[in-house]
Amino acid sequence: MLLAEDDRAIRHALERALSLEGYEVTAVADGVEALAQAHRNPPDVLVLDVMMPGIDGLQVCRVLRAEGDRTPILMLTALVETADRIAGLDAGADDYVVKPFDVEEVFARLRALLRRTSPAPVAGGTPEAPVSKTQVVSDRQLEAAGIRMDLQARRAWRRRRELELTRTEFELLELLVRNAGIVLDHSTIYDRIWGYDFGPGSKNLAVYVGYLRRKLDEPGAAPLIHTVRGVGYVLREG
Repeated sequence: MLLAEDDRAIRHALERALSLEGYEVTAVADGVEALAQAHRNPPDVLVLDVMMPGIDGLQVCRVLRAEGDRTPILMLTALVETADRIAGLDAGADDYVVKPFDVEEVFARLRALLRRTSPAPVAGGTPEAPVSKTQVVSDRQLEAAGIRMDLQARRAWRRRRELELTRTEFELLELLVRNAGIVLDHSTIYDRIWGYDFGPGSKNLAVYVGYLRRKLDEPGAAPLIHTVRGVGYVLREG
């Protein structure tokens, strides 16, 4: 883990708390050091303060995302206005915590981010569960069911037609493509994409699946995203 925080007291306290929680922490005091460390020794997750001298946390986010780095980023911010939070998310951050914060909230948000980037569990969880039909072309490209994704460029195609996707749509499609042929339950998808389960009454997932279907489906062709009633969704041809 890489922690960048210019306030010495907060940096030392958070570094100690994270270390006691079991994380291996590299702590730096500004954005320049954060970028240097991220390039030298890429971490599993970054915790960045927004307000830092020289290069601030937002600029660090933008640089890493422009380079194709998709490491999860949690922002620490004293800015409470909605516009400030949106700016952080638009810069490429995955989540944020507002100062002053409870360290347990930081732990919870880090766990959610790391769950979203680890391999998704298969519904049922048995050794005989179906194997994904995804072809991993390289560390940046996936292919399945006629869908091709460039993860670093964040571009996707169905055959030769490029898909115009929002950030959430891209991440949802990536999750389905990585697990092509495997049924993913609602809870798993909510946890991987949003970091928490909105509950059985939420229509959020269904809305985004609808968005994806409209962009993926082609006249005369079978749909790619299938609903498994009472369970979740699966990507497969036919």
